[in-house]
Amino acid sequence: MTAHDTNLSRRNLLKGAGALVIGMSLPQAGRAQSGAAQAFRPGGNAVFAPNAFIRIGADDTVTVLVKHIEFGQGPFTGLATLAAEELDADWSQMRAEHAPADVKLYANLAFGVQGTGGSTAIANSFEQMRKAGATARAMLVQAAAEAWKVPAGEITVEKGVLKHASGKQGRFGEFADAASKLEAPAEVKLKDPAQFKLIGKEGAVKRLDSQGKSTGKTQFTIDIRTPEMLTVVVARPPRFGGKVASFDATEAKKIKGVVDVQQIGSGVAIYGTGMWPALKGREALKVTWDESGAEKRGSRELIAEYRALARTPGTLAGKHGDADAVLAKAEKVIEAEYVFPYLAHAPMEPLDGYLEWNAQGALARFGSQFQTTEHQTIATVLGLPPEKVQIETMLAGGSFGRRAQVSQHLAAELAMVGKAIGPNRPVKLVWTREDDLAGGYYRPLFLHRMRGAVKDGKITAWSNSIVGQSFFLGTPFEAMTVKDGIDATMVEGANELPYEVADFRCEVHAPKVGVPTLWWRSVGHTHTAYAVESFIDQLLQEAGQDPVAGRLALMGKHPRLVGVLKAVAEMAKWNGPGPVDGRARGVAVVESFSSYVAQIAEVSLGEGGEPKVHKVWCAVDCGIAVNPDIIRAQMEGGIGFGLGHILYGELTLDQGRPVQTNFDSYRSLRIHEMPEVEVRIVPSTEKPTGVGEPGVPPIGPAVANALARLGRERPLSLPMVGGTV
Repeated sequence: MTAHDTNLSRRNLLKGAGALVIGMSLPQAGRAQSGAAQAFRPGGNAVFAPNAFIRIGADDTVTVLVKHIEFGQGPFTGLATLAAEELDADWSQMRAEHAPADVKLYANLAFGVQGTGGSTAIANSFEQMRKAGATARAMLVQAAAEAWKVPAGEITVEKGVLKHASGKQGRFGEFADAASKLEAPAEVKLKDPAQFKLIGKEGAVKRLDSQGKSTGKTQFTIDIRTPEMLTVVVARPPRFGGKVASFDATEAKKIKGVVDVQQIGSGVAIYGTGMWPALKGREALKVTWDESGAEKRGSRELIAEYRALARTPGTLAGKHGDADAVLAKAEKVIEAEYVFPYLAHAPMEPLDGYLEWNAQGALARFGSQFQTTEHQTIATVLGLPPEKVQIETMLAGGSFGRRAQVSQHLAAELAMVGKAIGPNRPVKLVWTREDDLAGGYYRPLFLHRMRGAVKDGKITAWSNSIVGQSFFLGTPFEAMTVKDGIDATMVEGANELPYEVADFRCEVHAPKVGVPTLWWRSVGHTHTAYAVESFIDQLLQEAGQDPVAGRLALMGKHPRLVGVLKAVAEMAKWNGPGPVDGRARGVAVVESFSSYVAQIAEVSLGEGGEPKVHKVWCAVDCGIAVNPDIIRAQMEGGIGFGLGHILYGELTLDQGRPVQTNFDSYRSLRIHEMPEVEVRIVPSTEKPTGVGEPGVPPIGPAVANALARLGRERPLSLPMVGGTV
């Protein structure tokens, strides 16, 4: 770590220094994992920065400033692809680094704040990044035209080389300085998709972040080491809602390397010269907890309360016809009650953050998923003006929703531990795996009570009562998602069906529980898709209809869902669910985040009756496929993530205390359990939509529906294997 890295006064924003600056200030140094920072040294190579998103150096490198955090889902590569396409750059030129925290320049157009979530990275940046690339191209062409004294319209660009029929040619770097002196055009023309050379092309690009990660050169927050830095862990209450009554740090301070112990808002912070002394100090710390306001109910008690609630009138979330009247007269009512446990996100890199601060300002470095709100939180806790606080977004080892926090608790805790030790002492806050799994902010526990009726081979009624926690009600974010008292994330995918059922009703209950909860990869669809797709399959079976043909007959108003369902059936050569040779197939089709995904799972029963998933066919329609390889990877990853959790994942509470605290008890899918996956991307001319989350929802019900064809009841309580509730 250089002096530059630890000296706040030298991290001022560069203005000018040979660069064209339009609507932004260029950070003095990228220090990004892309290795392109040398192009932006003050007084160094000339920089052409036509807008807030692109820099072109004299060495021909094109660096894209990415406003979305990269934690494996692919925005570094995706947004660079969009810019490179319109620039007509060679892919070898392309680099990417995280943009500074600046909501005026880098807001997520779907949220209005700078942040990543809801599978929006490509969707909200598709046109924005293409325009950024096209603007840079136009200015480079104009610079070349003036240098060569030829009309700009006669210059072509291909793979980073500008050419003229006279034989003159040059690379981007040769014209970077001249282009930086030009005025950016007010309007630019974007390519017709028929001209695309990178967007949607198989194998056209390689991920920009893969090499650094595979060679160990990439730096994550957990890797940060600076002079005089203290590593901090926090002792937190064993029950949610508990508080510190008193503590005795005498024995903790005897541990070699323990520098200090301080009470903060979330518990007691132990400061060590490294991780080991901090952990040993925490073990020696004696804390008396005030649990008078703590949540003491366990999972069993909560589920019993949810069951009772589901049999009472709830808040109406969706309705057409009169489902209650039809069900009251039905000869037979089909019922199913699905229970979904609390789930942890369990990213590979648990929460962590680095902070240095003094009277002049503060620098925070961590995997920030919502830069705007975390920036505000740190400034508030430290009592600094926002303009004196900088956030450097680091690459992160996964999230699945964990880093996108309604409560801003990581940023707040990072600022609190920094403030408690005082200025001029850098701190690195680390949550251990046990801290993460026992720390709450889980996917909420949910229960669905389903009731339906079938007559003359048709589904005549559908009723769903949903019970679970809302993590938005009562928060500053309530206005974003709550309407008429209903949190949209609780009922998405269930309050309206893709199937034509004449009489339909959906109700929701949102009881107050003292367990901190949070969105989890695919949010409400994690449970609504399982309930809806399992129940439609059960009703179709009762009606004597094929699972694929029956769905298709009811989805006339949803042509893109029809498209992916037909595609996956063709891929799997569907001729019925089976069983055949001890294997059966189940199907599910879900729209989430404006993308459409259908999956067929081939399943058998292994030792002890445990489901074994052999193969999954997956068809996805996500609009224009910017990076087909990344889309496939996200579908494969979503299937593995979802499968592991529906088979094994649960976070159980016993008298309010989390039971599972590490991977020995919070089971994940193992490599030999990952099925073969075949993905087809359905061609589309629609605007791009999300791919980070939509691969998750269909896998659970597809497996459940296959099990039903093997003579097993569709699992009503998850996980399917070894559940304790």
